[in-house]
Amino acid sequence: MEFNSVLINLLLEGLRDTLIMVFISTFFGYVLGLPVGVLLAVTDKTGLRPHPVVYKITDFVVNILRSVPFLILLILLIPFTRFVVGQSYDTIGTIVPLTIAAAPFIARIVESSLKEVDPGVIEAARSMGASNWTIIVKVLLGEARSGLLVGITISLGTILGYSAMAGAVGGGGLGDIAIRYGYYRYETKIMLITVAVLIVLMQILQGTGNILSKKIDKRK
Repeated sequence: MEFNSVLINLLLEGLRDTLIMVFISTFFGYVLGLPVGVLLAVTDKTGLRPHPVVYKITDFVVNILRSVPFLILLILLIPFTRFVVGQSYDTIGTIVPLTIAAAPFIARIVESSLKEVDPGVIEAARSMGASNWTIIVKVLLGEARSGLLVGITISLGTILGYSAMAGAVGGGGLGDIAIRYGYYRYETKIMLITVAVLIVLMQILQGTGNILSKKIDKRK
């Protein structure tokens, strides 16, 4: 395929679909993963409300979901995906497995970020009579916002990689273009271009996240 308007439009459509998958999946991944991450941090033995049973069950479920390779998860979730969105392929169909794959990953990032908060700040809030809910919302999440923002950047990069893998089973986006044209049709040029676009996109996401994180980090 020659580098012309047809190829440019194809790549632009693939980029659009990739961005839709990545950002929507990340959003819903945080809707699911953020509260789970908070639960893990709070119920851990050093958390606000230690609860070994709740922690171990939640920890086990998160580990199980994280252990399943994304492509296998994508296939396993086909019936569920079809039930939720009416299709198991293309851009919309890929958002469901991407979200479920992202949620446990995000939960771990949130847990790690919250555990990095200085215990002295938490004790100071407790001494002033703050409730656990207030400490979670205003102290833990507030103090960890820089780490959480870095986590969003990492999550976006990871989901971007997952979205490219989804192209192997008709997931849409740049990954699908790379597989359909670069692999099946031996269009090496298209394969290289899509890889280059993904690399540039990753660098933009990473760089933007790092800049924003430094701006809101009160320790610097």
